[in-house]
Amino acid sequence: MPLNDDQSSDSDSSRLSESTASSSDSEYSRQSFNSDSSSKPSSPASSPPKMITFDELMAAARNLSNLTLVHEIAVNANFCIKNEDFPQNSFAGTVKEIAHKAFWDLLESELNEDPPEYEHAIKLFEEIKEILLSFLTPGANRIQNQICEVLDADLIRQQAEHNAVDIHGLANYIINTMGKLCAPVRDNDIKQLKATDNIVELLRQIFRVLDLMKMDMANYTIQSLRPYLQHNLVDYERAKFQEILEETPSALDLTTEWIKESIEDELSSVSDELSSSPGADSSSKPIISPTLVLNNGYLKLLQWDYRKTFPETLITDEVRLQELREKLNQLKIIACVCLITNNMVGAAIADVPDFADQLKRISLPLLEGMNKKTFDLKEALNAIGVQICSKVNRSLTERGLPTLDADMQSNLIGQISHIVEENNPISSLIDKRIQFFMRSLLALPNFQKCMPAMPGGLSVIQSEMEFVGSQYASIVNFNKRVYGPFYANILRKLLFPEAPVGKAETETPTN
Repeated sequence: MPLNDDQSSDSDSSRLSESTASSSDSEYSRQSFNSDSSSKPSSPASSPPKMITFDELMAAARNLSNLTLVHEIAVNANFCIKNEDFPQNSFAGTVKEIAHKAFWDLLESELNEDPPEYEHAIKLFEEIKEILLSFLTPGANRIQNQICEVLDADLIRQQAEHNAVDIHGLANYIINTMGKLCAPVRDNDIKQLKATDNIVELLRQIFRVLDLMKMDMANYTIQSLRPYLQHNLVDYERAKFQEILEETPSALDLTTEWIKESIEDELSSVSDELSSSPGADSSSKPIISPTLVLNNGYLKLLQWDYRKTFPETLITDEVRLQELREKLNQLKIIACVCLITNNMVGAAIADVPDFADQLKRISLPLLEGMNKKTFDLKEALNAIGVQICSKVNRSLTERGLPTLDADMQSNLIGQISHIVEENNPISSLIDKRIQFFMRSLLALPNFQKCMPAMPGGLSVIQSEMEFVGSQYASIVNFNKRVYGPFYANILRKLLFPEAPVGKAETETPTN
């Protein structure tokens, strides 16, 4: 650690009422989009079209990469730098091993000459000196001066000219200094260094431990910065994305297309419902809420086809959203399995306590890795069906009741296996109820205080749904806070194209 001198987040019919009831929201948003609030410093400024060079494009890509890294550090408490070697027997690993062996063999041969050749060793000491200095905090003048004096390359060269280099003494000084600067987790590595006699192997191991110390320093810096980044993350991300947008005017193209698709979905749904409602004026233009459009867009992310590129404003959370999507797919399968089992053999298991939890425990291990391309979901579902039949029969036998006949077992296993088929009614029903729960969650002003009611058929996965839902809502609400002004600009242009052009600074509502 740094050393100074002092211290070494199912009801489709509800859409029509939600859309029509939100007309006031739409009118309010129209007024907000039309208003000129150029005085707000958080406003995303529009940029005129311009040609950009390859270097400018690469600079924008680096900015996006940095933005993603900062976001990850702030929102992921487990984020850290890890020391990862190349896979065993890989080409890159083999090349690295050969190159390193050649270097250390050369150093050993030079030090074994008579008189010894120290030039390569001196360059290593220079590199070690710079690494040790990089660990110091401002104000650690005493130890800084000592490191510079002891590992002075010019002085070591003068000693080499007279064959008076105490290379073991220099190595011992380095090890002792590393012991003062390292984290406690490296104490054992320092002890091993002190027990190494061969000077070439010792220098090799010194560099290995220094690499670990650099990793420790990076993780210490990350931990130190995280509270500051969390406190300032919204303003930082918005400002950095504005810079990217100014350098690359097309940086919102995918986001615009994502919102446009959501608008088209909402307009189509509202139009269908209006046309099927008696007495509705089908000639009037449907009015939809910008909040509803945006929430629908966020819901689409839970069923995103990852062969498509993600919207630019959500790239920082792409991995997290994909993990939530995969977890929801797993939970959907479990809910389907439980619903089918209850419908078919509910009477036989009605008196068995916690049978739904037992079904979940049967299903979860067999669905592990279900989102991998090599995973055979139909085979896994068949195995789940077989185990459920066995579990039901065992329970019936224990209570002195007749077991399921062969036809019943075959039918149960078959229905469970058919969950994977497209347009399966059970799967579609559970999927709609999951979507309804997530939509209800986004509509809440404060999901931390209370969760929406769990739709029927999802009680077996309630705790998991609430956990995934809270993570999902946290991601969505934070994304709205950061990119709300950019979304407001896009929504104004798409929903109210007749509105006068101006800056759209409206913060998108968080519910």
